[in-house]
Amino acid sequence: MTSLDQDGKIFVGLSQKPEMLTLAFGNRHGLITGATGTGKTVTLQTLAEGFSRAGVPVFAADVKGDLSGVAAMGERKAAFVKRAKDMGFDYEPDQFPVVFWDLFGAQGHPIRATVHDMGPLLLTRMLDLNDVQEGVINIAFRVVSEAGEADDPHKGLIDLENLRELLGYLGDNAKTIGARYGNVAPATIGAVQRELLVVENQGGEQFFGMPQLDLSDFIATDGKGRGRINILAADKLMESPRLYATFLLWLIAELFEQLPEIGDPDKPKLVFFFDEAHLLFNEAPKALLDKIEQVVRLIRSKGVGIYFVTQNPLDVPDKVLAQLGNRVQHALRAFTPRDQKAVKAAAETFRPNPDLDTVRTITELGKGEALVSFLEGNGAPSMVQRALIRPPSARVGTLTPDERKTIIAKSPVRGEYEKVEPHKSLSALLQKGAGQKSDQTDDQASEGRAEPSEAARGGWWSRLLLGVAAFFAHPAVRQFFRSIAAVVARSATQEAMRRMGVSTTRRRSTSRSRSFGIADLDQLSSIADATTSERGLFGTPQHSSKRPNKSRSGKSA
Repeated sequence: MTSLDQDGKIFVGLSQKPEMLTLAFGNRHGLITGATGTGKTVTLQTLAEGFSRAGVPVFAADVKGDLSGVAAMGERKAAFVKRAKDMGFDYEPDQFPVVFWDLFGAQGHPIRATVHDMGPLLLTRMLDLNDVQEGVINIAFRVVSEAGEADDPHKGLIDLENLRELLGYLGDNAKTIGARYGNVAPATIGAVQRELLVVENQGGEQFFGMPQLDLSDFIATDGKGRGRINILAADKLMESPRLYATFLLWLIAELFEQLPEIGDPDKPKLVFFFDEAHLLFNEAPKALLDKIEQVVRLIRSKGVGIYFVTQNPLDVPDKVLAQLGNRVQHALRAFTPRDQKAVKAAAETFRPNPDLDTVRTITELGKGEALVSFLEGNGAPSMVQRALIRPPSARVGTLTPDERKTIIAKSPVRGEYEKVEPHKSLSALLQKGAGQKSDQTDDQASEGRAEPSEAARGGWWSRLLLGVAAFFAHPAVRQFFRSIAAVVARSATQEAMRRMGVSTTRRRSTSRSRSFGIADLDQLSSIADATTSERGLFGTPQHSSKRPNKSRSGKSA
């Protein structure tokens, strides 16, 4: 079967011609869609096997547990043997190098990250915080970054217990911190603490800690030159969909930050399959969607290809969808108006084929069939074709627990992540940072006392001038002179209008009108400035709709 993959291409299926995914375009991303039970996971496995044979490492989340079989020798199932024969080759079983991972450490090697590396944006997404609570998280990260050791990349913010300590420090020093960064309300800190408890109850505390994942353990090949297939056991993780989506986003962000620019390589450095991709975009704030679109657009120059797997192409935002060059579309059912819309949208994402009714064909596809379109030539998508998908050569289905344990025991990273480093308190570091700031404040105050201002040294005349300035700066005095200015301006305007023969009588309204003063001119100036800029009156970005300041689940600060 290896001979089917030739000239830097992966044999994916057969239409009127062999359907090949060109490795040089493997980092241009892709999309696998289709209704439940139409063969998306089998197609994912076929592509993963093809990349592995070509020496390209793969990462995939195993949502249902049926992707783990890629580590075992395939079985000559009658359906696969027949499909291979129909496609013109003999079915040959095979197996591939696999490393199992698990955030909870039960079905694979543990994966950990630090809270500091997760960052405030993704942490806010994971905790489902509103705007006010997100502000507190940003303040917390700023405080710990200033207090942390310069040579510590994690700034001491390792696990959720460290974050809890940090939030407690913010609460205890709310007045001092609030004067510098903005109000830190105890109720807001309490709300964030409760969300932390929810994540801990879901097992999220096992994800945060040390040692942190080394990406070089993902991007590796075996002794035969085959790419390592990294499988994340996600069946339990899917019970916490927000944690699942946030983890995968963090992993993509780490790849983007750590990998060097390599342009367009002959083959990808890593291919990343994101199953149940709708969880990534559901209820995601615009700031996060913008980040996702940016990473998907730029990460291909790092040699990474991202393939989204989901039921409906409408699950993926248009800006991200436009970046996905390689497409495999399994059957969709058009029972409802939304289903019909999805079928039409899926058909419109393909390059049209004059010999194929794409909309009708999507609803008629059988199991093992798909509409395919891959980038070719100078990077343009091929015309959509109806194709039989190549059957996987490894086992399709789950491993037994004993088989999984055997593979984990022989893993090349065995023993590197199993032992978690003990928790280190953040309190001492925060107190040390606070002490240094206090010393700096005292020094500044001493300098201020030691060197009085020039005005203070200038005698009674300087003090008199300062007193006069303070008098005119008083709000009541300023309002008095503003009123006088308004009256003079109105009288001068009326006199000028009389000289020009214009009537100065005004239509009176039922409500008493007020004088037009300098404050009104200031307000009009602010409005004019706002309409010619991208920001609103209060310095906040303009949105199409204003939402109340509470989380999507209805929790307020």
